[in-house]
Amino acid sequence: MDDLLQEFIAETRETLEALSGEIVAWESAPGDRDRLDAIFRFVHTVKGSCGFLDLPRLARLSHAAEDVLAAVRAGERTPDTALVNAVLAIVDRIGELVEAIDAGHAVDDSGEDLLVAALDTGAQAAAPVNVVTPNRAASRSVRLNVDLLDRMMSGMSDMVLARNELARRLRDDGADPSVEAALERLSLTVAEMRDTVTRTRMQKIDALFSALPRMVRDTAAELGKSVTLHIEGSDVELDREMIEMMRDPLVHIIRNSIDHGIEPPALRRLAKKRENGWLNVSARQSGNQIIIEICDDGRGIDVDALIAKIAQEGRRSEAELRALSMQAKLDLIFEPGLSTKEVVTAISGRGVGMDVVRANVEQIGGRIELFNTPGLGLRIAIHVPLTLSIMSTIGVGVRDQRFAISRQAIEEIVRVGGQTIRIDRIGDTLTATVRDRRMPLIDLGGLLGFAPHDPAMLVIVSVSGGSYALAVDGVLDHEELVIKPAAPAIMATGIYAGQTLPDSGLPMLMLDCAGIAQVAGLVFTRASAAEEEAVVEVVPGVQALLFEDLDGCRRIVPLSVIDRVEPVAAGAIRLSAGRLRLSVEGAIIPLVALGEWAALPTVSVLRLRDGATEIAYAIKDALDIVELPSAIVPAQEVGPIAGVVALDGEQIEVLDLFWIFSTHGASPLEAEAPLCLLDGAESAWMTTFLKPVLEASGYRVTATLRPGEVPQVLVRMEGDVAPSASAIPVVRLRRDAEGGGEDTIFRYDRPAVLAAVARSAGGR
Repeated sequence: MDDLLQEFIAETRETLEALSGEIVAWESAPGDRDRLDAIFRFVHTVKGSCGFLDLPRLARLSHAAEDVLAAVRAGERTPDTALVNAVLAIVDRIGELVEAIDAGHAVDDSGEDLLVAALDTGAQAAAPVNVVTPNRAASRSVRLNVDLLDRMMSGMSDMVLARNELARRLRDDGADPSVEAALERLSLTVAEMRDTVTRTRMQKIDALFSALPRMVRDTAAELGKSVTLHIEGSDVELDREMIEMMRDPLVHIIRNSIDHGIEPPALRRLAKKRENGWLNVSARQSGNQIIIEICDDGRGIDVDALIAKIAQEGRRSEAELRALSMQAKLDLIFEPGLSTKEVVTAISGRGVGMDVVRANVEQIGGRIELFNTPGLGLRIAIHVPLTLSIMSTIGVGVRDQRFAISRQAIEEIVRVGGQTIRIDRIGDTLTATVRDRRMPLIDLGGLLGFAPHDPAMLVIVSVSGGSYALAVDGVLDHEELVIKPAAPAIMATGIYAGQTLPDSGLPMLMLDCAGIAQVAGLVFTRASAAEEEAVVEVVPGVQALLFEDLDGCRRIVPLSVIDRVEPVAAGAIRLSAGRLRLSVEGAIIPLVALGEWAALPTVSVLRLRDGATEIAYAIKDALDIVELPSAIVPAQEVGPIAGVVALDGEQIEVLDLFWIFSTHGASPLEAEAPLCLLDGAESAWMTTFLKPVLEASGYRVTATLRPGEVPQVLVRMEGDVAPSASAIPVVRLRRDAEGGGEDTIFRYDRPAVLAAVARSAGGR
């Protein structure tokens, strides 16, 4: 009987962890029959087990809940808030009784009659439902003691290292084929045993997330707020010990987000936000780490209020605090005993807060990062190790150092120097082009503080949101390694995921590819669920290159038209056939220069392409990659400058790509101003080249119509199919200067294009 009772307690406890969230989800979607059936099956199973195990109080509670749920299934009751609260109260009481049975403690039965009565139609709850998390030790066993699993994992790790060393010795000394075959069979067996032992300690992080919907609902209701919770990554697996140790920090952070971060509905209305707050909890694996992120759309951290509070308490002077960097100011939230709450409540205000959370996380080899957007929200990222794991890795070398990278993060490895591989520098930014695929490049040696060095290999790694190239000196070997957390000071750098001891006997650090991208300043953004729900017009920013021209002026040009930036010898530039031309790679291409270049030994040039034509533009130096402002003040005359924009308080001239390509790629032409919709397969070319010319003449130009808008004229390329029965005039452009139909115009014939569009737009 004892074994059956323990099995009942274990199963009921596991089901209860997920059930509260299911009931909350059922409340928001009463028509979800699957959730209702799952809740009904649970109380029905508890009722049946209680009768067999002689647990009358549990049987009575579960029987009452089962009757009500059966009435809902039959359509006789509607699951309103009162009914859901009553069912939640019954579930809470069942959980409390199960924990009392496990601990051998007696629990008073007072109030259970009121809980049952509250299930009746029209009944009033006797008292507010308070969720009390039972104080119990983390479950230390499933079917085997956790200590035994630890010894199994340790022995498995030693076996893997011994197998690796044996394989290395046989490879170096040579071996009989029969011995190699036996080693291969041993390797397969070790790999299978490794996976089995690892899985016994792993558990889906859903066991940590399942209680969050109920907690968020009750906390928000207690504070008079409305909060929508989104959970992502519930299938990520983590060591069960780590899950238990992460419960308290995660609960504290989420309650803080609801209490301190998300504003009351009235304040959210004043801030032009939705009354319903948004909270997102996600988990993902990065190397040998699990990253748990908690994001909200609240007010963020008020750094000024934080500094004022610390200065008021006399901990540090206000001048000293304001001299700190922004990240150091955010880290003040971890000051021991600090609370910005003026009133102590059941949720916060006692000064036992984020310092304890950080201490608990660091105790298990993790770290916390804060990303604050004042007025818009806060993102907290918790990095925790997997404690003990065997991973498939690739070894890379940088100078005389060796590092490991998880094979799961690697897309491919390429050697620098081939025709399809190119490395460019734009200002201080390195980019790599691999088979026409351009991506950011990070020099691992430079990131680690080594002297500049030409990389020999590129490791293309994938992280959440995108990919980048990691420059290394060499790729060493593939190994299965036992990864353990490194010292806190090493993990705090953000670029390492742990340490290992390969068969060579020399300790080696494992790289965190996502952390490297973050330290290097690469940001791969993802729209939040709240942003996806909002119906707004999103206009993506245009990335542009800021450069210093030969005449000393700072100018800007869209990055999409730049194929590369490269130095060329001044002798490669000649005045031929009345025009500057550049000899490069066995070809001659037109070159534009707005300043003196002849006295320079080398000249930096922008290789500009429109898809068919290439033109070089000589510059003095590439400065930075910025976002092109949308407001452009047009130039007074047609020429190489389309207008001027304001960038960081400075007036920056914008190159007129249309003029450059029409003047140096075709015949110089004059300007007119039509109003049109750029449409068709090459709308990107028209947006980049044609749109600035039209807008400089004062017309609105768009590639996407808003609801209710009707264009006066459409511009399309030859071959694009026009909509049937359309009354809107269409101007068709062709790519070739000669040939084509009579109803098409060469796309760089400025007067003909503008005249045609003007006629179609009403003769303007």
